[in-house]
Amino acid sequence: MPGSTLRDLTRNDWTLIESKAKRISVELGHEIIKEGAVVDHLYVLRRGSASVELEGTTSRVVIATLSAGDVCGEMAFLVDRTATASVVAKDEVEVDAISAGNLRELIAAFPRFGVRFYRSLAVLLAQRLRQTSRELLQQMTNKR
Repeated sequence: MPGSTLRDLTRNDWTLIESKAKRISVELGHEIIKEGAVVDHLYVLRRGSASVELEGTTSRVVIATLSAGDVCGEMAFLVDRTATASVVAKDEVEVDAISAGNLRELIAAFPRFGVRFYRSLAVLLAQRLRQTSRELLQQMTNKR
C-alpha cells in the first residue's frame, strides 16, 4: 500500500504482505484491538478510520486517529504481544490482518524486506513519539 505509514516498503513488499494477510471488515464502534489483550497480528487499515484509545479511570481517552494506510498492533508485534491501547473503528473499516508468525516468516525468507520493514516501523514509532511529545508539551504549556 504505497503512501502508507510503512514508507520504506516497495510495491513488491506490499504484494508479499497482502499474500499472507486476511481482509477483515470491522463495524463502527467495534474494536480492532483491545487494550491489554494478546495481539498476534499486525493490522493495516485499508479503508475507513479508527481511534487509538486508552482506558482512563472513568472513561476512554482518544490519543490518536488512524486512517487508510496506517498500521496498528506494531508495539505488540515488537515487544510482548500485549496491546497498550484499544483501536476502535470510527466508521466502517477494512483492515488487512497479517499474523506475527507469517510476518516473521517473510522477514526470514526475504532479509531485505525485513530491513525495510523494521526501518519503517522504527520511523513510524519515532514520528508517533515526536507527536506525542509535542502534544504533551502543548498541554503542559496551556496549564500554566
